[in-house]
Amino acid sequence: MKKIVLVVTAMMAMTFCYAETEDTNSSVVTNVENYDMTFDLRRLAVTLGLTFDQMEVVRDIQDKFNNDMMSAATAERNERSELVDKAIRDDVNNMHYVLDKKQFHEYLKLLGTTLHNKGLK
Repeated sequence: MKKIVLVVTAMMAMTFCYAETEDTNSSVVTNVENYDMTFDLRRLAVTLGLTFDQMEVVRDIQDKFNNDMMSAATAERNERSELVDKAIRDDVNNMHYVLDKKQFHEYLKLLGTTLHNKGLK
């Protein structure tokens, strides 16, 4: 029984060590889906109470934000967090011009939750 426990423990330890060190030298993100920021514009419009004019501008802002995030996903590891921060900062600044105070506050909550759920912040 003692041998079985030792073998299982050794196998788990090797598995965990392999999982931790796997792909640490890679410069490209293997999980690009986390950086994909596409969303349902109609659902956001209903949640924020956007007008038609705001929807058009928000679509353009979100397309730019998604492109910036995908660029960050393919960047070198040491540049990635800086590019993500810049993309978020640009998105928040642009949305601040388009949304009123209440809509902007709700958008910040949604953005923060999305980034947290994707493991980016």
